[in-house]
Amino acid sequence: MLKHALEDFFHYLTVERGLSENTIKSYQRDLRQYGNFLDDSFSINDWDEVSRSHIMQYMYHLTDEGRSSATIARLLSSLRLFHQFLVREKLSSHDPSLHIETPKKERKLPKVLSMAEVDKLLNLQGNDPLTIRNRAMLEMLYATGLRVSELVSLKVTDLHLTMGFVRCFGKGAKERIIPLGDMAKEAVEDYLNRSRPSLLKKKQTEELFVNHHGNSLSRQGFWKILKAVARDVGIQKPITPHTLRHSFATHLLENGADLRAVQEMLGHADISTTQVYTHVSKTRLKDVYRSYHPRA
Repeated sequence: MLKHALEDFFHYLTVERGLSENTIKSYQRDLRQYGNFLDDSFSINDWDEVSRSHIMQYMYHLTDEGRSSATIARLLSSLRLFHQFLVREKLSSHDPSLHIETPKKERKLPKVLSMAEVDKLLNLQGNDPLTIRNRAMLEMLYATGLRVSELVSLKVTDLHLTMGFVRCFGKGAKERIIPLGDMAKEAVEDYLNRSRPSLLKKKQTEELFVNHHGNSLSRQGFWKILKAVARDVGIQKPITPHTLRHSFATHLLENGADLRAVQEMLGHADISTTQVYTHVSKTRLKDVYRSYHPRA
């Protein structure tokens, strides 16, 4: 009974909500773990038997396991959505997750690259097909703030180089249009003219970026490329694809961009998610002040 309702919920997320495969996997992991806890600890056979007390005990269990408040908040969000679904589909008569407070997250400031580090990363030397492709991908990521999953999902038809923008489909299949700077446009045009035909080896694919076999590039493949490039150009700090997204947002705000415009480009549903970058900007301003003001 428990498993049937879970499968119905995952089907709902896929078909009706149109969530990405990675997001659905995250819900599956969270809720199967939750279901296993209820089954092992209380031998619950029906979702209607679940009470607020059961969920609170699950929260305490997660805390005892050493889970962070951010992880617990995410898990609670997953099971809230699930219990709302159960009530709506009349698979349960009540929502036991109501009135349970979300643990306060420790707001960690995102790690960003300095302008000098960005220049190092983007100024790749070499004219072989893979270097041209890597230069285009990195320019695109820094110019647009795309998530890595969005970058590797881009199709050639999503490019509008003459108009200077790229179209992407983010979380929940929401479409957004993002401007593309001149340097990114040049790098992508170079890739399309001199690198992609060579990498494709006469294969046909609609994906924009391909690997050395001519197949679509995976998220893991891009991650490896980024780490290798960062190492080769001498960037010491840990770097992930999201570091470039964070840097894109922070550098825009530092140079006077409007917060709402940055929110739109990043594809954030809630502006409070974007506001973390204003804290990064303020922190860096304080560092500059302390370093250079004679009486700081």
